[in-house]
Amino acid sequence: MMGNRGPGALQPGDLVVSRNRKWNGKAHWVVPGRYLGEDIHGWWIFQGAGEFCSRPGAAFYTASDAVLLVPRTGGFVATFYDDTYPGDFRIYVDLATSHDWNTIRPGVTEFHMIDMDLDVIRSTLHGVFVDDEDEFEQHRVAMGYPDETVAAMRAECAALLEAVAAMKEPFDVTGASTSAEWFRKGRA
Repeated sequence: MMGNRGPGALQPGDLVVSRNRKWNGKAHWVVPGRYLGEDIHGWWIFQGAGEFCSRPGAAFYTASDAVLLVPRTGGFVATFYDDTYPGDFRIYVDLATSHDWNTIRPGVTEFHMIDMDLDVIRSTLHGVFVDDEDEFEQHRVAMGYPDETVAAMRAECAALLEAVAAMKEPFDVTGASTSAEWFRKGRA
């Protein structure tokens, strides 16, 4: 299930508010950022330090910069962190569906997705792993995920785990990687 897969007429510097929700429609994370541009992998959004992020029951100001990749294809979004991030994550891939872009007014767009619980993470301390498999299983039953969606998310998760572990583009975080270039553009 996919919505409006592309962002339309976004220009570099435009505000993009990422609004995540769960399968049952309940709000999840809201994260602001600035549109950077696109490449063969998809659309890139800079989420700068000091931005206010929230979800029901939690809110904080970001401690460092991040870049978000909304892919052209695939059931995920990926957030990249660099060495300025005070935690140990370098890549945090959220399995997601129903990507949709909605222009609010010129210069302001919302990006919507349904967070499907599973996460593929590259950690400096714990390597590459899948997180929240228990949450996925609980929500699969409680929210009634369709069997085809469950199968698609599990297959996507396995492929992403392999790609992140092998540092296949765009998940190469060494040297002059794709995400490093977008960090540079976001900080310019």
